[in-house]
Amino acid sequence: MRSRLPILLTVCAAVLAINLDTTIVNVALPSISTDLDAGTRSLQWIVDGYNLAFAALVLAAGSLSDRYGRRPALILGLVAFAGASAVGAMVDSAGALIAARVAMGMSAAVIFPTTLSIISNTFRDRRERAAALGVWGAVVGIGVAAGPVTGGVLLEHFAWGSVFWALVPLALLTAAAAYVLVPESRDPDVPRLDLPGLGLSVAMLGSLVYTIIEAPAHGWSSGRTLGGFALSALLLLAFVVVERRTAHPMLDLSLFRDRRFSAASGAVTVTFFALFGFIFLITQYFQFVRGYGALSTGARILPVALSIAVASVVGAVLAPRLGTKAVVTTGLLLFGTSFVWISTVAVDASYATVIVPQMVMMGLGMGFISTPATESILLVLPPARAGVGSAVNDATRELGGTLGVAVVGSVFSSVYAANLAEGAWGRLPADILAQAKDSVGAATAISAGQPDLASALQDAFMTGLHTSSLVVGLLCLLGAAVGAVALPGRGFRAPHEDQLTEAVPVPA
Repeated sequence: MRSRLPILLTVCAAVLAINLDTTIVNVALPSISTDLDAGTRSLQWIVDGYNLAFAALVLAAGSLSDRYGRRPALILGLVAFAGASAVGAMVDSAGALIAARVAMGMSAAVIFPTTLSIISNTFRDRRERAAALGVWGAVVGIGVAAGPVTGGVLLEHFAWGSVFWALVPLALLTAAAAYVLVPESRDPDVPRLDLPGLGLSVAMLGSLVYTIIEAPAHGWSSGRTLGGFALSALLLLAFVVVERRTAHPMLDLSLFRDRRFSAASGAVTVTFFALFGFIFLITQYFQFVRGYGALSTGARILPVALSIAVASVVGAVLAPRLGTKAVVTTGLLLFGTSFVWISTVAVDASYATVIVPQMVMMGLGMGFISTPATESILLVLPPARAGVGSAVNDATRELGGTLGVAVVGSVFSSVYAANLAEGAWGRLPADILAQAKDSVGAATAISAGQPDLASALQDAFMTGLHTSSLVVGLLCLLGAAVGAVALPGRGFRAPHEDQLTEAVPVPA
């Protein structure tokens, strides 16, 4: 394994770059809201433009990288990612930043599936592969959870564009390392890209996320919102029909008949749904409600990052011994319990005795879920089909994250706006109230020096946070119940596993 360590470190550096970008922008949202005049929905799109492009294209990108070469795909994706990040740092409007974030997400979709494919084809022995996945999972968790910390450090000294500039050298240096260290591997038997399936999946995800994010503005029961959900459902049905009739579908739906595959994919989706939604709101809670600066906010999220890193490695060790079911179910229980606990937190809760334990519980839960569930997905398929498994795993992560920001943000926005209209805020002119409903940052500025407005704003924010957290917590606990039934237990061996031997990557 030692001789393959440089390969693992290189793909982990690539994973770190794109996962930092997933959440590094969150701590900059208040500054972006002020400088670019962006309301809550615009902020959701700035976060979700990246996630949506990532989720929509990762399956197709994984297939193309398997067919034409994983190393060139990794290098190309990293260079494009660096360029898009540089553009994002220089824009001067919310719309332009959303477009740059979409380009970053498209680049990340090319990068991410190559990392798992390279690991699966480099580490064939299950214990070595589990150890490599543990490191990979820890880096994923650190990247996602440490994004706000890194952003806070940068924003302490520079403008918000620095959160994107910082990613440029990391991506370019990793591309150079990949050119030197990562051996070429490909699967020339991978079929051509399923363009109809790709088009339908992009349209379905785009329609669904757009409908959810815009629902608070139009009303959840409005014709526009219901029509959007109906269109998303029709596109999903069309996607399923097309994929079942296509000789070489982009997504092999038959894989989901295996409960080990579908349950593990569901666990990953729920986990990132919860995490991304949490980070979207908690950074605003610390800055708008508690009044912390960007660096202080980022530092206060460190317990999540550290506990994810530890639990990812521990989970990778425990899963082959105790079984995926025991480890992942425990993780989902911890994750769900932490969110139910958050749904009761007071506005002035002690950081040390309340918020830190909640974050540690959340981080431990995610670490126990992510790596073992990823291994369960990969175990269902032989290494020759690693691209399929890794792409599905990546798609479920990003789909969960995209829907997490959209759903949690929209539930929060609806509850927050409804509560803000009551009491002191309801006596303000309609245009000022509308501005406060649309943006927590604007409401914070309006309420400065006015204790009655500030108190009502805090109450409205906390009610939205409590409701969103309770929804997420119950979803995680439901996921734990499903995982306890469907996930593989101790002693499970994949049909192809006895054929695995130590091997070098598949030659070009």
